[in-house]
Amino acid sequence: MMKRCADLTFALCAAIVLVAPMIFIAFAVKITSRGSALYWSRRAGRNGTYFMMPKFRTMRIDTPEVATDKLLNPNQYLTPVGSFLRRTSLDELPQLLSVMRGDMSIVGPRPALHNQYELIARRNALGIDILRPGITGWAQINGRDEIDLDNKLRLDREYLKHQSLYFDVKIIIVTILAVMRSRGVTH
Repeated sequence: MMKRCADLTFALCAAIVLVAPMIFIAFAVKITSRGSALYWSRRAGRNGTYFMMPKFRTMRIDTPEVATDKLLNPNQYLTPVGSFLRRTSLDELPQLLSVMRGDMSIVGPRPALHNQYELIARRNALGIDILRPGITGWAQINGRDEIDLDNKLRLDREYLKHQSLYFDVKIIIVTILAVMRSRGVTH
């Protein structure tokens, strides 16, 4: 209950502070490429549920719906502002809405795409699926796109075992520092 209250407070405050930049980003996405400014992807939530997660669209509308690391040449699909949005993680800002709705937390395992069957099955088997997925997480700050499945699961399980308000604050601080350095981001 305390984590949910912290999530709501943080998400609401961040949304208020970031409303003008988010409007500007939406406009930049819209005028530089065809399609909506937001991309909604079906993601695995808690306890075997699914939800629609928003992001600012960084890829062309004809991009296959797979994890970026599964694309042979992801750069060919980037929109003109896509690389910048990914490098700075600004594409993630609309997920504040998912936090406010209760689909996500600020900190937790990153939500798997609906078609990442092995990741979803292995998280379920390890009990990780009881956690609300997060905008950032322990695995995110320890490798992000560069981390293999086994290490991602190990880190998600560590978070499950050791989660606390202190741990969440540490993850948020390290996330901010990592974003400022664009560490671990696939462009």
